[in-house]
Amino acid sequence: MFALPFFRRDLPALKGEKVLLRVPMANDHREWAALRGESRAFLERWEPRWAPDELDRSAWRHRIGRYREDYAQGTAIAFFIFDRSSGKLTGGITLGNIRHGVAQSGHIGYWIGERYAGRGMMTDAVNLVVRFAFDTLKLHRIEAACIPDNIRSIRVLEKAGFQREGLARSYLRINGAWQDHYLYARIADDPPASATKG
Repeated sequence: MFALPFFRRDLPALKGEKVLLRVPMANDHREWAALRGESRAFLERWEPRWAPDELDRSAWRHRIGRYREDYAQGTAIAFFIFDRSSGKLTGGITLGNIRHGVAQSGHIGYWIGERYAGRGMMTDAVNLVVRFAFDTLKLHRIEAACIPDNIRSIRVLEKAGFQREGLARSYLRINGAWQDHYLYARIADDPPASATKG
């Protein structure tokens, strides 16, 4: 569905000021599992409940297969986030629920390893994915949702020019419990993120 060969090694990466984004590769498992494992307590309260085999290689193979299938169907594209200065994996960001036709929209979700939080890397990554969605995929609207007490995520979205549109009650099942979420969106013709920072 997508015009670019995102699962080839020679794909052009998305480069920001602080981060580089590229699709996950099969040999990323060790670094991914180590970062997710050390950040588990930091991440779990914001994510769906982890499976018992969450970090196992077999679950990883299934995850990579799902990334490729979603990409082939044109419904999602996942990126890993790397620190441009060190080359280390710092997190992940996905543009999912991609719809064309009259909607032309997508939804972003993201995570970052605890030791990399608060360094501006996620804001840089969100801005890169938004530009990619608007300029390359020609989407019109990007949506995001976050739990109301996830102050860091709210800050990232607002710095990236997203506007809060409302509250969805009992929206997603996170860490085993249904949670309310603030709904955010950014439209293609909104002012650039730098113009929206206060």
